[in-house]
Amino acid sequence: MKLSAAFSILLDLRVGIQAALLPTLRAIMASPSLIFRPAALSRSFMANLWISFGKGVDENGRAVKIQLITPHAHGVVLDIGAGSHGHTVKYLDHDRVSKYIALEPNVLMHPQLREVANAAGFRESDRSLLILSCGAEDTESILSSIGSHGNQPTVDTIISILTFCTIPSPESTIKSLVNEVLKPGGELLFYEHVLSPKDDVAWWQTFWTPLWTRFFDGCVLDRPTHIWIDNLLSGENRNSVWHERNIWGKEGEPEENLFWHRVGRFVKN
Repeated sequence: MKLSAAFSILLDLRVGIQAALLPTLRAIMASPSLIFRPAALSRSFMANLWISFGKGVDENGRAVKIQLITPHAHGVVLDIGAGSHGHTVKYLDHDRVSKYIALEPNVLMHPQLREVANAAGFRESDRSLLILSCGAEDTESILSSIGSHGNQPTVDTIISILTFCTIPSPESTIKSLVNEVLKPGGELLFYEHVLSPKDDVAWWQTFWTPLWTRFFDGCVLDRPTHIWIDNLLSGENRNSVWHERNIWGKEGEPEENLFWHRVGRFVKN
């Protein structure tokens, strides 16, 4: 991997810090205790970062999302990490989606998320919108909030857009979401940056991850998320949990990319 590509992440880091630093400092001035609460400080930083970068990141993946989300998302949709100010909801076909559940632990992003969802026709007043602040790993709270009976799967579509890179215990969380929340016949749709198949690129992803994670709310660069999802097995028979599965790449993306993306559509047995 060329050193210029390997060190390009430092430019991303610098630009991100410049964009979010001043508003984050204002938040600290308003609430000095943030200094002693690293998790809350990180959430404040990310909320401010997305104000500046959310639109650009969304536009960069627009073609992928139109292909992935619009024709496939249906019924009750659970959007994992719906922050980034709710861009995913703009790609939903309202005629095919009965309810949009936006899962976002960072409550600082909720006002803008609600505004964008309302503009797309999803509202809490008619129960077509539900915003949750629990983590993706808390499947019990998710099912309870949805109003399921007997903790049975109730979601038709799970969407993850650049989110599995940040969730804790990702393998077990993905397994729980699919087994406990997603209905049989339901779909998991994802667009994620993942571990590169090129050894030299993967080495740099692992090298930069501790620094990147510290500034960007736990975002990990070297997770093989697409492989974990593809390899999910069910029950004692250890068969694949998937009836249908398809993984593809982002068109035109160079292989020497620290943010190497995979796109997937999986249908549960």
